[in-house]
Amino acid sequence: MATMKEIAALSGVSRGTVDRVLNHRGSVNPDTAARVLEIARKLNYQPNKAGLMLAAQKRNLKIGVILFQDSNPFFQEVLKGVHAKADELSGYNCQVLVRQVSFDEYCQKNAIEELEREGIHGLAISPFNAPSIAAEINRLYDRGIPVITTNTDISSKRLAYVGSNYFLSGQTAAGLLGRMTFGNVIVGIITGSSHILCHTDRIAGFRETIENYYPHVQIIDDIVENHDNEEESYRKVKELLQNHPELNALYFTAAGVYGGCRAVLALGLCEKIKIFTYDNVATTRELICQGIITATICQQPFQQGYRPLELLSRYLLEGILPEEEFLYVPTDIRIRENL
Repeated sequence: MATMKEIAALSGVSRGTVDRVLNHRGSVNPDTAARVLEIARKLNYQPNKAGLMLAAQKRNLKIGVILFQDSNPFFQEVLKGVHAKADELSGYNCQVLVRQVSFDEYCQKNAIEELEREGIHGLAISPFNAPSIAAEINRLYDRGIPVITTNTDISSKRLAYVGSNYFLSGQTAAGLLGRMTFGNVIVGIITGSSHILCHTDRIAGFRETIENYYPHVQIIDDIVENHDNEEESYRKVKELLQNHPELNALYFTAAGVYGGCRAVLALGLCEKIKIFTYDNVATTRELICQGIITATICQQPFQQGYRPLELLSRYLLEGILPEEEFLYVPTDIRIRENL
């Protein structure tokens, strides 16, 4: 079993520096800390769990969680996973502090700073894809506060990412649409926000696959952003369909599905339009049963809430690093016949 002494020798630093990095005791040069953590990972370093658990309980650990607002039913399911793990951690004197914010980088930045003032030791976050948020995550890392991204990722010094492989899920949606439609298909895309990486990755995977394999499908240029808001989705999808009567398919990359489908119903276009979505929330299940939604791709929201806290707590309580950088949840396809 690897020791701190061996890690120190391979890293070219003192044992005290290794101890500070692995046990979050004081600041260490970020490059040095990254080197130490990488060597510890490669050596499968396993600290003394009993000692670390006792020390952690005395520290009164706090883990912050920042999610988008649960007006999107998906995040209500994510929150159930957060609360389930928080209940487990309460027995280890570990407190979980949750904040939910809109698709706004300044609201999210303020939430990070607020949690930092409350003394968090780690953070799980669904990040708004902006340089200022990446900078905040990097700053936390430099302070010895590990961050795990969930549901959507961002290029930063975060420890790991938990969620779907969104490019692949976009490719999967394209495959479904391409195989379940015939003749000339003209599809419109409805997304949540162009500043959320998972939404843009889904579009990128969808586009690439359609262009490479499904010449009978054409994607119109107008992409609707509904900010996961049902009323905004209803209004904008209705306008999209009125401006583009040639549309006979819709691809929802995020929430606002119920509002968008209401627009299809209001215009009497259910028989004409094939609809492809994500998630298995109650309203989506109802619309699939009614034959309005053709298929949906699910992404395990409970695990996206539970797993980041599990990984952060193991790291903070036991010093165990996530086994991988990208921890993808499984996806499954649901149609009316297998709901």
